[in-house]
Amino acid sequence: MAGKNKEYADKYAEYAMEQMRRYGIPASVTLAQGILESSNGQSELARKEKEAKKKQKTIEIKEVRLSPNIDTNDLNTKVGAARKFITKGDKVKVTLRFRGREMAHMNSSKYILDEFAESLSDIATVDKAPKVEGRSMTMFLTAKR
Repeated sequence: MAGKNKEYADKYAEYAMEQMRRYGIPASVTLAQGILESSNGQSELARKEKEAKKKQKTIEIKEVRLSPNIDTNDLNTKVGAARKFITKGDKVKVTLRFRGREMAHMNSSKYILDEFAESLSDIATVDKAPKVEGRSMTMFLTAKR
């Protein structure tokens, strides 16, 4: 009886080694680990990709909306909000929106965006200069490196 079990164990071990060689599993790895890793399908690669994803920083674009007839205190409040976004590491999109009659004086309102950029010049740089797009004028700010 013991002879049959030994014979069966030897055949099974030989089969297991053959399977390990076929799937490129080193002999130092036990059969159970080898079967698990081959069935998981490159589990180690997936684990490394997951770790790399954790380390990535996603940069969001936050928007600050202004109007052409904004007062200085209101502008300072918006500058404070943008400063908070930039220190967090986000990009800031500053939008100057025009309505109705304000559309005729678009060029004379560009100084508002320039003042906005000037007040944040200590921590931010202008990524994209002010540009007119339809009814609004937009500018992008990013943190200084």
